[in-house]
Amino acid sequence: MLNFNIRGENIEVTPAIREYVEGKIEKVDRYFNEEIQATANVNLKVYNDKQTKVEVTIPMKNLTLRAEERNADMYAAIDLIVDKLERQIRKYKTKVNRKFREREGVATFFATIDPPDAVTDHTEEDEYNIVRTKQFDLKPMDQEEAVLQMNMLGHNFFIFTDAESNGTHIVYKRSDGKYGLIETN
Repeated sequence: MLNFNIRGENIEVTPAIREYVEGKIEKVDRYFNEEIQATANVNLKVYNDKQTKVEVTIPMKNLTLRAEERNADMYAAIDLIVDKLERQIRKYKTKVNRKFREREGVATFFATIDPPDAVTDHTEEDEYNIVRTKQFDLKPMDQEEAVLQMNMLGHNFFIFTDAESNGTHIVYKRSDGKYGLIETN
């Protein structure tokens, strides 16, 4: 059973919105053999230009589903989110079934459901082909220098060794133009 944690930023989560979100996202239940014991974290945001953003994260034992969608119509964004989540599940299920067909327990995690359309997407198989491998030494530096290096290279992320903690960290450029930091343990 999915539990819901629905939060709104610059919007009140009305009972109608809550009911619509829960009704739509509960549809992912049908992709699993067992009842899902997870919490769907849903963030609804409305910006000054009336653009809405819907983020959904569903952490589970074997899989974390996450999708985000922007749209002028919040209900349309919720519909698009459900489509994204279903595509993620089908893609993951295909890969799990192909890779672990002989292992009991992993492939049976998913229910057998035919995709809504009979058209198969062959690009899924090619999506994870690694076409280039790079090796490099991580230089000790601070976060600001890592951001500068990333921008000089024209990349969206940069891996570096933190000069203070000696840990491996990643700086990245977010879709809103700001920067993020991932710290490893």
